[in-house]
Amino acid sequence: MVDVLRVEVVSSTGIVWEGDARSVIVRTSEGDIGILPNHEPLLASLVPCAAEVLSTADTREVVAIDGGFVSVADNRVSLLSQFAKIAEEIDLVAAEHELAAAEKRINAGELDEETRHHYLRAQAQVRAARMAREN
Repeated sequence: MVDVLRVEVVSSTGIVWEGDARSVIVRTSEGDIGILPNHEPLLASLVPCAAEVLSTADTREVVAIDGGFVSVADNRVSLLSQFAKIAEEIDLVAAEHELAAAEKRINAGELDEETRHHYLRAQAQVRAARMAREN
């Protein structure tokens, strides 16, 4: 039995993170899912979240993603998203301002899909940046 996952986090601009991992935690449309080596094949839609990857070097990588898909097969995990950013690269203050601006627009009645998506992406970035700072 293999005890390592090969993980790729891919955004529309390219590979954001790749490496070997012990586990991955992401949020699907059905809820949070933990992926360990030898997981059964899976294809699921992702919702905006802070994905966590526990690398084989025992570091926790946190990545903000704004939805997309997770694919698991043969100890390979691919997180495919339009937007993905490593938590350490996120400016927490800027992300909090972005979230506040999106909340203000929603509270003012702007309930269009673009505003909702902007809010969820900012929320994922804030969550990821805060999680990364907890280490």
